[in-house]
Amino acid sequence: MTKRKETHAPPLPRPEYPRPPFVRADWVNLNGTWTFAFDPGKSGMESGLAKSKGFDREILVPFCPESKLSGVAHTDFIEMMWYHRTITVPEGWAGRLILLHFGAVDYECEAFIDGLSAGRHRGGSVSFAFDITRFVTRGRTHDLVLCVRDETRSGAQPCGKQSGRYESYGCHYTRTTGIWQTVWLEPVSPVGLSGCHIVPDLDGRRFVVTPTYHAVRKGMKLRAVLKDGEHIVDKAEVAAVDGAACVLKANRPKPWSPESPFLYSIEFSTIGPDGEVADRVESYAGLRKVHVEGDRLYLNNEPLYLRFVLDQGFYPEGVWTAPSDEALRRDIELSMAAGFNGARLHQKVFEERFHYWADMLGYLTWAEFPSWGIDIWAPGPHTAGTSRDAAWNLLSEWREAVVRDRNHPSIVAWTPLNETWLKTGRHVHHRFHSDIYDLTKALDPTRPVNDSSGYVHVKTDLWTVHNYEQDAAKLKSTLAPAAGAVWRNFPADEADYAGQPYIVDEFGGIKWIPEGRRPWAADSWGYGEGPRNIEEFYKRLEALVDVLVTLKHVRGYCYTQLTDVEQEQNGIYLYDRSPKFDMARIRKIFTMEPE
Repeated sequence: MTKRKETHAPPLPRPEYPRPPFVRADWVNLNGTWTFAFDPGKSGMESGLAKSKGFDREILVPFCPESKLSGVAHTDFIEMMWYHRTITVPEGWAGRLILLHFGAVDYECEAFIDGLSAGRHRGGSVSFAFDITRFVTRGRTHDLVLCVRDETRSGAQPCGKQSGRYESYGCHYTRTTGIWQTVWLEPVSPVGLSGCHIVPDLDGRRFVVTPTYHAVRKGMKLRAVLKDGEHIVDKAEVAAVDGAACVLKANRPKPWSPESPFLYSIEFSTIGPDGEVADRVESYAGLRKVHVEGDRLYLNNEPLYLRFVLDQGFYPEGVWTAPSDEALRRDIELSMAAGFNGARLHQKVFEERFHYWADMLGYLTWAEFPSWGIDIWAPGPHTAGTSRDAAWNLLSEWREAVVRDRNHPSIVAWTPLNETWLKTGRHVHHRFHSDIYDLTKALDPTRPVNDSSGYVHVKTDLWTVHNYEQDAAKLKSTLAPAAGAVWRNFPADEADYAGQPYIVDEFGGIKWIPEGRRPWAADSWGYGEGPRNIEEFYKRLEALVDVLVTLKHVRGYCYTQLTDVEQEQNGIYLYDRSPKFDMARIRKIFTMEPE
């Protein structure tokens, strides 16, 4: 057993509250210096590491060990590792549940308090919490150990764009293992809220709020207060029962939109029979409506044209973790400055702070899941077990992602899958796509679902295609509808096009490395042959965008991409977020109005 090592205390990284839509006053941020050990033999459980008092090496949480910001920068495969730090529960938290929150841990983890198992979670992208009340004593210091398994090459876990090879290649980049979002402690009343689904009803001028609780007790009530600044718009009080909804009216509605991203604040309180407040949560909501009508997508009953950019959420120093809260906001501001009204959040579940800034700034997004890495469609009977586990893992984690993020008004569509292939037969492919579409709609019927970005579509509210043709004339000829049909990536394998909004949600990807800048890697690339000079870049980009905005059946686009990501050097900005181009000229191109 290793001895506890004395640690230094640098400034607390990522100190902001990690969950803006569900805020409680009391919490303790556990980011900072932890100790850790790699476990390449996966024998740590047998050798007693769960009872550790500390390991020999230090890591800065919440940055993953592959990142430079973690202080480790180990980029080889890490299939098992262990973390340790001590925790102390404040004396003032008596009589409340003690929740240990993780913003995200990739991929599977188990937490131990003083050597006792306190909870397990599987899923590398979503937030979760363990109730550790029975394992801790107020005022006492406890040893917290976290065991992590991350088998990227297994085919059974969603990985997104994490490389399955030793080095990055193609559109696969540095991996993320272990803790990569904020860890924190929170005290909660035993009868406090565990969640709240807030559904905006613009046409009805109201919000419908459906709560759930840690426990239901006779005589408890939920009080909800809707506010515009300090002005109380409406209030409601209902019995505190799981699933018993309350309605908050907004008779003089202020809709949320990119032009006016107004957010109402909502205060939730659970009240005991004696009138005492047991739990208080601060939240917010945007009153907006998204729907599909014919071949158009509508926001607040007005046609919406998507001028989107592909955002992969990678950072040079932090990999999947933004170095600061300001960096999350800055990415949105950079995108808006380039002329985009939103982003397709590609192959990653973005952290809640990103969605918060999108809500605040009026930035539209399609939320996507890191579906790559799973072998659901792998051929052969020997993969049956892996395929079954992969499907199970993806469906369960996607459910958690939708439930966590469905209150954000900035999210206007769900995209559970990306570029799926028909490998082992139509039945398996179609069943899985249909199931994930139905699951998503059951969890959130208020938004359209793009079942699989680009292809192969089975059951979808939006029809999306990917086309990286670099010649504008050829792109126009390809995409122009013929005899009422539309161009599709794999028409023989897909469901019939049924008149959904038609969106080119990947195009462009033009490689450009500014003069005087070295390529990121020897295998740096972009789509097609790169322009010979900067003027050729502008002309090509303008011509491609012009094709899309002049084709009357195209209802939006998504340009690849916002920033360079390692060897994929086709961003509007460099990987370090510095500009590549004359941004006024770029903005003029991406704000061209559709005909």
